[in-house]
Amino acid sequence: MMIEVLKSKIHCARVTEANLNYMGSITIDEDLLDAANMIAGEKVYIADNNNGERFETYIIKGERGSGKICLNGAAARKVQPDDIVIIMSYALMDFEEAKSFKPTVIFPDPATNKVL
Repeated sequence: MMIEVLKSKIHCARVTEANLNYMGSITIDEDLLDAANMIAGEKVYIADNNNGERFETYIIKGERGSGKICLNGAAARKVQPDDIVIIMSYALMDFEEAKSFKPTVIFPDPATNKVL
């Protein structure tokens, strides 16, 4: 049996930008992607701690070291700059494998989104 489990999480990152006039996605600083074991094109679920919005999109690689967390396209209507978001990705795995799997969870600096 296969189940879907948390693979990676960027916990409490600050939204730096919301760009309505861009094709839908979330742009994430490449340093954060590396630290969280995420890649461009990966499907992610976003939870906004400020307004309770929850939605899914895919990742676009942002400039390394920029601290950028930018919601693009329609997702830009669901957040405001300076909102705090949780970014999560999931993976399908065998039930037995999932029992011992440990997700990658990172806690970026709340002011700069830099990897701590």
